[in-house]
Amino acid sequence: MVMSYKFKARLSSEWVLEKAAGGEVPLSEVLRLLAAVDATGHIAGACKACGMSYRHAWGILRKAEQEFETSLIETSRRQGTKLTNFGQHLIWAKRRLDARLTPTLESMASELQEELERLYPQSQQRLRLHASHGFAVEGLLQLANGMDMSPLELRYRTAIEALASLDRGECDLAGFQVPVGEYARPLLEHYAEWLDPDKHILIHLAVRNTGLFVKPGNPKRIASIADLVKPDVRFVNRQIGSSTRYLVEFMLKRLNIDTAQVQGYDNSEFTHMAIAAHIGSGMADVGMGVETAAWRCGLSFIPLVQERYFFAAHRDSMEAPQMRRLLDLMNGPAYQSYVSQLVGYDAACLGQVQTLSEAFGDELADMLLNSRKGYMIQS
Repeated sequence: MVMSYKFKARLSSEWVLEKAAGGEVPLSEVLRLLAAVDATGHIAGACKACGMSYRHAWGILRKAEQEFETSLIETSRRQGTKLTNFGQHLIWAKRRLDARLTPTLESMASELQEELERLYPQSQQRLRLHASHGFAVEGLLQLANGMDMSPLELRYRTAIEALASLDRGECDLAGFQVPVGEYARPLLEHYAEWLDPDKHILIHLAVRNTGLFVKPGNPKRIASIADLVKPDVRFVNRQIGSSTRYLVEFMLKRLNIDTAQVQGYDNSEFTHMAIAAHIGSGMADVGMGVETAAWRCGLSFIPLVQERYFFAAHRDSMEAPQMRRLLDLMNGPAYQSYVSQLVGYDAACLGQVQTLSEAFGDELADMLLNSRKGYMIQS
């Protein structure tokens, strides 16, 4: 029987205003309340969602309005309660910050958890997962660490960083995505140095819809990647080294579009949710990411490609007890249901173990093998 860990390390951020005259104004409660008002459309519903009394909620709002010297909400009999423009900008700023900081804080918490667990001689060895931030990965971490199994130690990395870590023996599982269709080969070529058909095996996670995020109603009439060159269109990209950024580059290259023609190409965010929050707050008109993020932020979505997401692992690690428990979890009803309910995700092959030839076909698997041999000769 696997012993459950004694505690879970968690890190969180707090937004605080420092007043010129001295003192601080914490904003956590008012931001949570504003988000609830935005979601429910009235104060009563927001109070219930936040677990606070009507009087306490109004006290929080009035104090914040006094500090900001502006109104945060508007109430009318016909339309209920809605946020003012200032209030909307506050919660979008909070969403952007959360989207940017959450992966970093989760990785740091995982590192801290690992260090604390090592202090206990009876602690169990943890599976080390390196992967880019995604909704299926996020759900797996929460589910695995909430059960009596050896918890996952997670580091958020780009696909190439994750695969390089796996190749060096620094992690047990490396997450990466591959587009379905014509863009599979060029992206696999980027992975070839670290993905070995003779040494690695794949665990299929999900197929997900990837495309363009635009403002509700698509006011700039963006229909495809070609529209990124419109002079009135501002783009926000993923960070250098991310697979999504490579995919955008491939798509532009196929249309003979120079990246310098795209306004905002060098502006970047680190997660799909950060891209969505960037657009939702009005800082850009369009970005690329997974449909789930667009849906959660109330944006319109233009599908462009489907991506298959995998975990790569060493073949000789698959019979380890920790790996078998993780596979059982992935194939269990709780996680299958979670991924199936994610907007834009297909969980039909979730948990299947595949060789690289089974996943990509013999031709691409041979390409990976030959490319890797070439890298080894050069080094």
